[in-house]
Amino acid sequence: MHEIGEPVNAGKISEVTGLDRKVVDKAFDALKKEGAIVSPVRCKWEPAK
Repeated sequence: MHEIGEPVNAGKISEVTGLDRKVVDKAFDALKKEGAIVSPVRCKWEPAK
């Protein structure tokens, strides 16, 4: 997310990293629960500040 420089969705992360979308979705869920990522725009995520 830092390297892309803008809020992204799970599909973009999957595309950039080559990881399966289900793996990315699972990681996003864990990061949301920890408060490590926030959503400034619907369905887009960025690191929490």
